[in-house]
Amino acid sequence: MHRKGPTEDIDESALSVTPPKQQAAGVTAVAVALKRAVEDMGVVRTARTLARLNQVDGFDCPGCAWPEPTGHRRPAEFCENGAKAVGEEATTRTVTPEFFAAHSVAELADKSGYWLGRQGRLTHPMVLRPGEDHYSPIAWDDAYQLIADRLRTLDSPDEAVFYTSGRTANETAFLYQLLVRSFGTNNLPDCSNMCHESSGTALTGSIGIGKGSVTIDDFAAADLIIVAGQNPGTNHPRMLSVLADAKAAGARIIAVNPLPETGLIGFRDPQTVRGLTTGVPIADDFLQIRLGGDMALFQGLGKLLFEAEDRAPGTVVDQTFVDGHTAGLAEYEKNVRAVDLGVVEQATGLTREQLDRTARLFAESERIIVCWAMGLTQQTHGVATIEEATNLLLMRGMIGKPGAGVCPVRGHSNVQGDRTMGIWEKMPESFLTALDREFGITSPRAHGLDTVNAIRAMRDGKARVFFGMGGNFVAATPDTDVTEAALRACDLTVQVSTKLNRSHVVHGATALILPTLGRTDHDLQEGVKQHVSVEDSMSMVHLSTGRLHPVSEQLRSEVAIVCELAQRLFGSEHPVPWADFRRDYDLIRDAIAHVVPGCADYNRKVRQRNGFVLPHPPRDSREFRTDTGRANFAVNDLTWLPVPPGRLILQTLRSHDQYNTTIYGLEDRYRGVHGGRKVVLVNADDIAELGFVDGELVDLVSEWSDGVARRVEGFRIVGYSTPRGNAAAYYPETNPLIPLDHVAARSNTPVAKAVTIRLERAGS
Repeated sequence: MHRKGPTEDIDESALSVTPPKQQAAGVTAVAVALKRAVEDMGVVRTARTLARLNQVDGFDCPGCAWPEPTGHRRPAEFCENGAKAVGEEATTRTVTPEFFAAHSVAELADKSGYWLGRQGRLTHPMVLRPGEDHYSPIAWDDAYQLIADRLRTLDSPDEAVFYTSGRTANETAFLYQLLVRSFGTNNLPDCSNMCHESSGTALTGSIGIGKGSVTIDDFAAADLIIVAGQNPGTNHPRMLSVLADAKAAGARIIAVNPLPETGLIGFRDPQTVRGLTTGVPIADDFLQIRLGGDMALFQGLGKLLFEAEDRAPGTVVDQTFVDGHTAGLAEYEKNVRAVDLGVVEQATGLTREQLDRTARLFAESERIIVCWAMGLTQQTHGVATIEEATNLLLMRGMIGKPGAGVCPVRGHSNVQGDRTMGIWEKMPESFLTALDREFGITSPRAHGLDTVNAIRAMRDGKARVFFGMGGNFVAATPDTDVTEAALRACDLTVQVSTKLNRSHVVHGATALILPTLGRTDHDLQEGVKQHVSVEDSMSMVHLSTGRLHPVSEQLRSEVAIVCELAQRLFGSEHPVPWADFRRDYDLIRDAIAHVVPGCADYNRKVRQRNGFVLPHPPRDSREFRTDTGRANFAVNDLTWLPVPPGRLILQTLRSHDQYNTTIYGLEDRYRGVHGGRKVVLVNADDIAELGFVDGELVDLVSEWSDGVARRVEGFRIVGYSTPRGNAAAYYPETNPLIPLDHVAARSNTPVAKAVTIRLERAGS
């Protein structure tokens, strides 16, 4: 097991490579999960914690947003990476004021993010004042006063940026956006801006709501499931059980991805007797697509489906659905009929036989689900790609029927709930009007800054205060040198955090660390146990209740931090009852019920066994609240990614021992990478053609129109099954290669899956 002790950092010279695995999960996953949990929490704490994970009366996993089953829940309703996430949060190791006294900020800045995270839970509010080189303790009241004083001296509220991580619960998110809008700005960037913003943009235009249209129960009824640009085995492992059940019920599953991902090759369900020893194949077909080729695939399939309709009129296009519920079919048909399938083959790297076989399955299946994640969204043409996938479903009438629909798989627990609660820089007028009516405030109407524009504003001196509600902004964002310089240009940076991370050592002139309760922690307010609520990837809202005694009496809940800061910032005459909200979270949920669409009677419904599902008009009644009042077919010019001579197209990705920016360990066993992280996966033929050998150390240099040579050094070349001209490497180590201005059209999402790079020998 390649995992360092808390005092050891990564030694890339220890890196080793073995053949990739062909089976995911099984006994190994159980062993790893328990070993890691016991290392972090001890035996008793592990037993108490994992028994409550994802249970009806327990707490929601702080990792991914995959939903829980609506029926029977198994005693171990979690995956290996969920256990790792809980262990990271519920660790008994602590980062105390004595730790900060012993380690200067400069010393901590030389450590990896992995080492920083291994130190343990933050225990006290800390401050770094101008000219000082160590964080020192600060009283909570003094910290709030420092923030309030700096915010009041800004020339405009728009000079402050308020970031949100997806881990934040609904109650915190609602109050946080209320504080920010009461202050007078819509600068509410969040992690959605960097992941599924392309999904929301595309789906809002196509079907009128930026969320998926399926529930977990739809998978068992599906005939065909497409899993595109997604690695469930690492990023949403519990999805594999659902896919296995769907396959057992007769569904065919097609994986569309540049890399063969182990979880979709074979899955050993560790909670079945058979799964402990025997794996089942998940994907019936693997389309090893070139990076950026998904849009061409979907357009090519559209052309082939219309040709199939020509051969058998009335059997492919669902004319009743199209006539009754859609707009723009004729324009879409004209566009895709003109597509050159030779270009599609070139753009995708797929054969005509593969295209024909996939189109035939689309034409013959009566219930189709298309799932996707970052492989589609983090492309320059990500919005258009998702529109094209949605076009196929609309043509076949696959919205608003059981076993069919769109399924963007969200990456972080409650990232979707945060958006529902108002964490967005462009909330609609209806929401702002309801918010103002409920609280007697006047929300600003001018759109605020998303993540990329927030970095630009800090870089240019237009934003002077950064407030991070969770997350690790520095490690999550692109163009690391630019981002770090932008944070350092701020007058004040504030991080509300559970663990130490890179964002604490890249700071403004003054910096605050505010330690908060985690999802696993017991939350008592004036002696009364509180619950929070979250929304999963499929619009199900349910309660989450931590059980562990906090590691420090100094920890505050995120709700308490928002309310106490608001009281200090606005004073006692402010119309929002901040003190009452801090004391009783039911009162927050009552307010949510009055403001947020679909949340009426929130307190009662969220206490039902499975919570409640939010309304979704396309799914529920085939109602499409778009500009036409119908589902809209989109028309897009075909875009793909030719590889320049002597170059590669890089995608950044997670290892199996990682969740977003949190590195659990150094073991990506599914891909056969052990003991280190600085690898670049390249097709063996490309390695030879470029004049390198497998195992050689190289620097990666990205190329962009601004002429800046962005470089990361000392990566080992690993021959791997990836399309010619494509490469892959882990983030955040490769975030410095992604230009800040390299963003998706219409969504402004950083493009982490299409970075043009060249390889140079290390040290040359």
